[in-house]
Amino acid sequence: MAVNHVPSTHAAKLSDFGYKQELDRTLSVKDLVIYGLIFMVPIAPMGIYGSVISASRGMIALTYAIGMVAMFFTALSYGQLSQAFPIAGSVYAYAKLGINKTTGFLSGWMIILDYIFVPALLYIISANSLKSLLPAVPTWIWLVIFISINTLINVRGIEFTAIANRIFLIGELIVLAFFVIMGIYGVMHGVGNGFTLKPFYDAKQFNLNFVMTATSVAVLSFLGFDGISTLAEETTGGNKTVGQGIMWSLMIVGVLFIAQTYLAALIVPNWHSFSDLDTAFYVVAGKVGGPFLMYMTTIATILSWGFANALAAQAAISRILFGMSRDHNLPKVLAKVHPKYKTPYVSTILVSIISLIVGLVFMNNSGVLSEIVNCGALTAFLIIHVAVVNHFLIKGHSHDYWHHLIVPIIGFAVIAFVMINLNLLAKEIGGIWLVIGLIYYAILRLTQRNTEMNL
Repeated sequence: MAVNHVPSTHAAKLSDFGYKQELDRTLSVKDLVIYGLIFMVPIAPMGIYGSVISASRGMIALTYAIGMVAMFFTALSYGQLSQAFPIAGSVYAYAKLGINKTTGFLSGWMIILDYIFVPALLYIISANSLKSLLPAVPTWIWLVIFISINTLINVRGIEFTAIANRIFLIGELIVLAFFVIMGIYGVMHGVGNGFTLKPFYDAKQFNLNFVMTATSVAVLSFLGFDGISTLAEETTGGNKTVGQGIMWSLMIVGVLFIAQTYLAALIVPNWHSFSDLDTAFYVVAGKVGGPFLMYMTTIATILSWGFANALAAQAAISRILFGMSRDHNLPKVLAKVHPKYKTPYVSTILVSIISLIVGLVFMNNSGVLSEIVNCGALTAFLIIHVAVVNHFLIKGHSHDYWHHLIVPIIGFAVIAFVMINLNLLAKEIGGIWLVIGLIYYAILRLTQRNTEMNL
């Protein structure tokens, strides 16, 4: 049985919470930063550039800057909780120990709505993109290939996953470097209207409503940094490792997002000219690098989503299922660890099966699937901020009002605003999922006499 209090005289350890070390500790801060960058995808704006620049009225660099600042506060709260509770399970573990086990279960249930469908969404986007390049190959074949390779890598071991992540990240950064170099050269030699601050601020387009709308769009672009916290039991270097990994990856990817979108907006300043928003960035790349750069950015986007990002997402959800199963909130088979590779292989395989089923069902309707993903993550983020205040300020009587009161309040307000601005379909699906979770949890508590409905 896990305990909820750890003496303040020493740094929290896994054994303090009633758990034994089962997963293999091999990941450094550098590994976590790489994992976070892979999860958020440094070249992610290439795939959604058209829709974001349209929503931001051309001020796309400002949009990503707002997103980075907004998520900074949620990242700080994650860092505080990761030091107090160095446990796999992310928001599930933090809410369970920071508030109570019922809230922990429900927060874990809601983040499952996000993470369990993220790999499927990424596979769908990549498979459909490949179909446009190789129309003779059925889309479902690409789906099976992506899922099979990623499952094998994740079961093989977190260290092997880290090596794969490094390879993918290097490839993405090389493509991004090509674009930046050729883009700067192009702008300096007459492409576009030269260097200007309009991608950050355009007086003719700017207003307060735009800032609020842009915040909603931008915050969603940074979802994924929280996945680092699911690897808490596989890190070296102490309890600060996870928090450091989260902050560094968020800051680095934010700068990369801002740089590439700013440059792209300079290359094609008239964002109204795009005939197809889905291929807008590839058109931009073609302006300065011809067909070579256009195809390079297209293929890089496909591989980064289908392999790199999905690989990290699959690893994250398998750890959440592992943590919840270990506490008897999900079938105990999901907590089984591979005897050789020391990974939660049953959870990993289950995620791959779900990804295949969901991928086949939503193959032609990725928009609906993306809305489902967003609602789960943001609900969990709200709970994270509440957990910080409850654990440190109310229970622990902390006097660090910046980290344990002001930061959580600001972070909560930002996430609440984004939640309000989600479309109705996402809210309805999230509400239905929450009700199902409540019913399941009530049955679980009633049938397990060694637990209580701790409201």
